[in-house]
This record gives sequence, C-alpha cells and structure tokens, in this order.
Amino acid sequence: MNSDLIVFLVLSLVSVSSALGMVFSRNAVYSALFLVLNFVTVAVFYLLLGAPFIAMSQITVYAGAIMVLFLFVIMLLGTETISSPTALPWQRPLAVLLAVVLAVESVYLVFARAGSNASISAPDASLNSMESLRGMAMSLFNNFLLPFEITSILLLVAMVGAIVIAKQEKVGQK
Repeated sequence: MNSDLIVFLVLSLVSVSSALGMVFSRNAVYSALFLVLNFVTVAVFYLLLGAPFIAMSQITVYAGAIMVLFLFVIMLLGTETISSPTALPWQRPLAVLLAVVLAVESVYLVFARAGSNASISAPDASLNSMESLRGMAMSLFNNFLLPFEITSILLLVAMVGAIVIAKQEKVGQK
C-alpha cells in the first residue's frame, strides 16, 4: 500500500465518523462543528486529487462562510439542544423506503461501474493553470450565474424564515 491510499483510508474513516457524529449529535453546535470537520476532510480529498483551488474554495466557502451563517442562526434562535421530535406517523415508513431505494441504487451503481472500462484522464499539462482558472471563472459567471443567484436568495429566505418562526414561537411562549 502506498502513502496516498493510507491517507485516503484514514481520511475516509474520519469523514464518515464526522458525518455520523453530525447526524446523531443532540447539540446543534456540536453537529455544526462535526460538519466543519467533514468539510475539512473533503478539502483534503481534493488536495489528494490534485485540485488545490477547489480544496481552498471548499475551506473558504463551506467551512468558513456557510458555517458562520449556520452558527449565527443557531445562536440567534437559541436552539443549541435539539428537543425530542414529534414524528408524524408517515415519516418513519417514508424514511425507511427512501433508505432502501438509496441502498439499492448505490449497489446498482457500484456493480454497473465495476463492469465499465471508463477511466478518468488527467488534465492536459500544457494548459496554464491561470488560463484554466480564468476559463472556469468565465463559465461560472456567464453560464451559471442564475443558479448561484437563486441559491443565494434561497439561503437568505430560509434564514429569514427560520428567524420569523423562532420569534413567533418565543412570543407564543410568554
């Protein structure tokens, strides 16, 4: 085994463990910190794949800006601990059904990929990294500007909605 495989296996264990810690944590702040750890391991995966720009973008955008937003909303709402949820009767069977569908799809994709001979080619070394970065930026801000704007509006609406719901619940408690 070479060193890249060992690093990958250790990081994958940390990544899966932090994802499980995030899902099963009863404290919202701890859950957000587990998510930060998961974002950092994904960034290291990008570094192993030879994509330092995407790795730094992952750290800056997700572990930095998005997590500050999450923690700000968690602290603003005052919901650090998660109360025991009141589940609707149809939620658990639907969750089990969706988990089974996801498992079947994953198994199918693993066996379908195992039979294919497709390989990932390395990027052309003759391209200047700044030129490919410029091309990616031009594509991002020309072809995909609308999806990014819509995503930012949805995040803003979700944050404002969470604040409005929390304020209504606090007013109803008094």
